[in-house]
Amino acid sequence: MEVNPLSIILVKSDSKGDRLLFRYPYNLPQQFQAAVIPSRKTPYSLINAGEDILQNAPPSNICHDQLYGISDKDLATLFAVKSELCNQKFELKVNDVRFVSHPTLLRSDQGSSEQKTSSYIQINVVFALHAQASYSVVNSYYELSKRIGFALIYEERRDGYISREIKTMVAVMDENSALQEQEQQPAGTTGTGVTGGPGGGPGSTGASGQTVVTNAAATAAGMAVSVFDTILKNTTLAQFIKTIYHDLCSTGLLNVTMNQTVTLSFCLPQKAHQFHKKGVVVEPETIDRCVDSLKPYHGMLLLVDPSELFDCVPPSAANMLLQLIEVYNPLKSLQNMASDAELLIEYVNQIVGHLVYWAKATIIYPLCETNVYVIAPDAQLNIHSNLPDKFATKFPGMSLFEVISDFSLPTSIGHLTTPLQHPARQGRLAQMVLWMLQHHLLMQLHTYVQFVANLDGIETEEEKEGAAGLAGAGSGGGLATESSRANANQQHTMYGSSAPSGSSSQPLAVPMGGNRKHSLSEDRYSDSLSALLTTSVVSVASNTRPSSASHRSNMSHSSVGGLQTASSTENDESIASIDEDDKLRRLLAAFPEPDRKAVARIPAAKNPEDLALMVRLWQKGYFMGEHHLEEIMYFENLRRSQLLQLVDKFREVLIIYETEDPVIANLYSEQTDD
Repeated sequence: MEVNPLSIILVKSDSKGDRLLFRYPYNLPQQFQAAVIPSRKTPYSLINAGEDILQNAPPSNICHDQLYGISDKDLATLFAVKSELCNQKFELKVNDVRFVSHPTLLRSDQGSSEQKTSSYIQINVVFALHAQASYSVVNSYYELSKRIGFALIYEERRDGYISREIKTMVAVMDENSALQEQEQQPAGTTGTGVTGGPGGGPGSTGASGQTVVTNAAATAAGMAVSVFDTILKNTTLAQFIKTIYHDLCSTGLLNVTMNQTVTLSFCLPQKAHQFHKKGVVVEPETIDRCVDSLKPYHGMLLLVDPSELFDCVPPSAANMLLQLIEVYNPLKSLQNMASDAELLIEYVNQIVGHLVYWAKATIIYPLCETNVYVIAPDAQLNIHSNLPDKFATKFPGMSLFEVISDFSLPTSIGHLTTPLQHPARQGRLAQMVLWMLQHHLLMQLHTYVQFVANLDGIETEEEKEGAAGLAGAGSGGGLATESSRANANQQHTMYGSSAPSGSSSQPLAVPMGGNRKHSLSEDRYSDSLSALLTTSVVSVASNTRPSSASHRSNMSHSSVGGLQTASSTENDESIASIDEDDKLRRLLAAFPEPDRKAVARIPAAKNPEDLALMVRLWQKGYFMGEHHLEEIMYFENLRRSQLLQLVDKFREVLIIYETEDPVIANLYSEQTDD
């Protein structure tokens, strides 16, 4: 998609008539001028009328990226619109050219203060574009035409600038028209004698007529070039239009002054961002979405020298921009820079968004050792690229391909540095990474977390009922056998290696308090109590003497006292265990039934602190694969180590993957210029 303008046309309409005052460019290549009106090979050759639409290409008014084929008179007639169409968008498509403008109606006061006469002038600054230009490109040029119209109104009210410029242009055009008439009059008399003299047959008349038309067209083109050259030298408005055209075609950035008073600043982002990444068309809507998605933890990376930033901001914002530039550091977040510059974060976001729109800066995550980078898939590393030479000039003795090869696979900066390295070498590596980010050779990968419940091995209620039905249909002996096996497996699962020895069909009775459900903490409590009881009984049995009744009585009293002390301690632990179990159940209740079972069987789910953090992040939607670790760390005030430990503990239900931050990725990956 081509975003450069084909031509800029200035048309006026007033009480004296409609007129095309100036257009740029107006010089056509020599080989093209000779081909504007093709001559016949012979006087008897036929002219193709173009009646067969299928075999003839549609007419074109574009050649060498310039407008042609439409005379100045026709252009003046097309764009001298009525007053009803002024101060609104005007759009017209002719063949493969689309014209867009904002016609402006301004009031011109002439004469002295005592005898002042007022008249209205309709001024139309028209941009000729390719017909296939996108809506955003057409709208951008419309906004530019609108701003030029406002500047003309202001200057006309201030000192009658546009009236003076129009008067000068019209005078030059009238003078050249008079000279052209004087030069063509003798030539026209001679031409009439030749074509109408004796011996001039029909074929002769056609051939000479075609020659006269060709010569007349060439002469008219030459006269138009001469007129526009004179206008360009004598009027500042024509020079203003010329500067606009060349700046749009070269950089897409405008910073021009009209009449040494009004400064016009404008950015065509579809063109401006191609300076840093060729072939990519960045739409204004994409930039707006990026700016709207800015977070305080994001950072800014300048793409140009700081001295070039003040051309793109109005004077009212220059002081705030200066404050921000003084504290600028790619290692700082936007919030830190706002704090250091003593500016509101909203103002910083607006300034950064403006710089991004003007292709003066880009959005990054602040540079740190944990950042993971990889070579961008569309990095300009072909043999015709000049980036290796620029890199060698910036960093003498270093090779771009050698440095960037370390990022063939996703690699963090910390993996490329060691504590024993000199700080200067680490700083040099950071500078090289920043340089590669400025030229879009690297892209940063962030770690995202996705909650995926692992339901393998978890029986649903229907499966349990089905298993019970199958068990009931079997024989009694088989039922007993299966029941004993199930009880044995249950004991082994519940108690581990400390399961009590005895009949597998008779599980150890555990005292239950009220209607409280059985839990793993209660199992541990019952194990300790069983062990304590066994030890006490063995102690009593080994120290009992049948011949001494009193000794047996003393031993019995001491055993009972020990049991009472142990039971009071175990009761306190049981109460704490009950509170902990209730807390775990309340936390697990936040998950749906299938997810709850998957989380509950994870060993880390028995730790209330880990489970509480897991539930908090899950409820806030951080585990849906839409938030990277850096975002979770910022908004939840967590350390990276805490998050990584949590992900590792719950790795059975939390999976991680690395990809770009969509806020940054969408800026340069939506549309390419064909």
